[in-house]
Amino acid sequence: MVQTGEAIAVDAACSGNPGPMEYRGVHLPSGKQIFHFGPVQGTNNIGEFLAIVHALALLKQRNLPTMTIYSDSRTAQIWVQKRKCKTTLQRTPENAELFGIIERAERWLQTNTYSNPILKWDTENWGEIPADFGRK
Repeated sequence: MVQTGEAIAVDAACSGNPGPMEYRGVHLPSGKQIFHFGPVQGTNNIGEFLAIVHALALLKQRNLPTMTIYSDSRTAQIWVQKRKCKTTLQRTPENAELFGIIERAERWLQTNTYSNPILKWDTENWGEIPADFGRK
């Protein structure tokens, strides 16, 4: 069963792949959106990666080192672990801003430590992650 304590759920949505991408974080106990970014030209995996890093940076800034982050993306969790966004998306003038954000997120991961658990959301047993955009 899903942890009932303080936690953030993150998710991304992309219309096409690549296409307009956005991500957000939702505070699980209250259901309130606590951050949102986009849309920008990108991919879903990039959005999932950036959402986790955004949550980590926000929790560090607020001195909440034990709050859990839930994501339904194993790919993004691995990228965060490796501190590198392993996207195959080619850099273009249309997505230059996004690549700058990716580089900033990678730098943050390489220069900061965190102890927040990053757990896989169990969609099969718990339903859609609360940060889902509902566009399936």
